[in-house]
Amino acid sequence: MSLTAGVIAVQGDATEHAAAIERAARAHGERAEGVEIRRAGRVPDCDVLLLPGGESTAITRHLHREGIADEIEAHVARGKPVLATCAGLIVASRDAGDARVETLGLLDVTVERNAFGRQRDSFEARLNVDGLDEPFPAVFIRAPRISAVGDDGTVEVLAEHGGSPVAVRDGPVVGTAFHPELTGDPRVHGLAFFESMPARDATRRSNRPN
Repeated sequence: MSLTAGVIAVQGDATEHAAAIERAARAHGERAEGVEIRRAGRVPDCDVLLLPGGESTAITRHLHREGIADEIEAHVARGKPVLATCAGLIVASRDAGDARVETLGLLDVTVERNAFGRQRDSFEARLNVDGLDEPFPAVFIRAPRISAVGDDGTVEVLAEHGGSPVAVRDGPVVGTAFHPELTGDPRVHGLAFFESMPARDATRRSNRPN
């Protein structure tokens, strides 16, 4: 069985993310095929989804204009996993702190755009991430900061940097403020898609014939 891994390819590192998902699948004894998504109609065929970085305002406009936003929300409602990175985290959040960004509300978090600085302030930090045995080499580029998480207990903080959450899980959705696809290390993709038993079970159910 091969999983269909959809990468929302409006902006960002779609090719790198597809390669990371495929590497993570192999590491877990699975197979995955990365597909780029730019229009409606393809998300329902996907077992897992990824929301990459880019410019969050432009991404959300495209998702809503093309009807992709509703499909992503339905994907999550069925318990299928999503990994949202950097601007993807902003898009998936409940509150981006910016009225121009029509977020999807998949993660019960409030974010602050570009909180870790501009492009010239990019940096790498080794993070302790819950679920990973060794620190992860996280790359931060114009990274957002998670300034608040919901108080109903559904959001699990997976990693922090400088006292702020930079990786969280809310049900089948994992969000990171950093770019895991730029490291060559597929463990965050593995954590999001292959190491959560409920998400994995939902993915397997989606592949069963009716």
